[in-house]
Amino acid sequence: MSHDEPSVAPVGGDTDVVGERRRLVSLAYRMTGTLADAEDVVQETYIRWYRLTELERDEIRSPAAWLTRAASRIALDVLSSAKARREKQIGQWLPEPIPSDLFLGTGTVSHATVDAAADPLDRLTLDDAVSTALLMVLESMTPPERVAFVLHDVFGTPFDEIADLVGRSPEAARQLASSARRHVRERRTTVVASKTHDDVVRAFLAASRGGDLRLLMTTLAPEVELRADGGGVVSVAPNVVRGSDRVARFLMGVIQKQPELVFEERRTADGLGYALTLGGQLFGIASFHVEGEQITDVWLVLDPRKLTEWVTPDRITE
Repeated sequence: MSHDEPSVAPVGGDTDVVGERRRLVSLAYRMTGTLADAEDVVQETYIRWYRLTELERDEIRSPAAWLTRAASRIALDVLSSAKARREKQIGQWLPEPIPSDLFLGTGTVSHATVDAAADPLDRLTLDDAVSTALLMVLESMTPPERVAFVLHDVFGTPFDEIADLVGRSPEAARQLASSARRHVRERRTTVVASKTHDDVVRAFLAASRGGDLRLLMTTLAPEVELRADGGGVVSVAPNVVRGSDRVARFLMGVIQKQPELVFEERRTADGLGYALTLGGQLFGIASFHVEGEQITDVWLVLDPRKLTEWVTPDRITE
């Protein structure tokens, strides 16, 4: 489904309401971690809007705020059911990888604020790109913490409105956001320059293709971790692969078993990554986290349900 077109047709003067859709999908994606769940949240939000009478809609002073609150309530319910569903999944679960520009400009916080943030962590938190590293931290939060953090820190929602959503006092809502922020800071990572990230990732691929185990290991941090998400439908490593030696051997084994595998550069929310294709068909997305001059995390998403945003040929790196 395209994220630029409304799921629900506008009625009368509701064009502005439908125009909120991309922002709502962005918000719901941060809350749920997958575009499918985000789409469901937003679809249900619009259904509730159009169930209102015309008089009820006319009495709403800020339709955008109403839609945000409705989407957030629905996301809370989705998060609870999604957690149980993910715990039953065979193997690892990863957030859905997205192109770096998919939600550009959707956050309430301005880019000037992001650029001016003295703390690199704050830039990561506020960035429209929504990195996998941040989404993994969000996944570790309780649903109320996650909703409070996303609404306040990214979309600038006041705590009294958040309190109403999560059924807490404004002070309790503030504490939820503070606790969530603490989770993020405890798992803070070093932000490297985009060029450094890209150089390391390209060196990693060159070493992988060259079959030089020692050279490949130099591109990987000693404590590197590899996670692969096949969604229970694609056979992948069921457990986290840890350590540069094991990760290097695992990756070289994959390439040796699939010599036809093609790596095409893609600009992901985590920086330069690769689309993995076999016979011209998209097979998976590989993204990376780099600290210093080594890769600390490798994320392989092979679940076909999480690859829908990557099937168009124009998703290439600059």
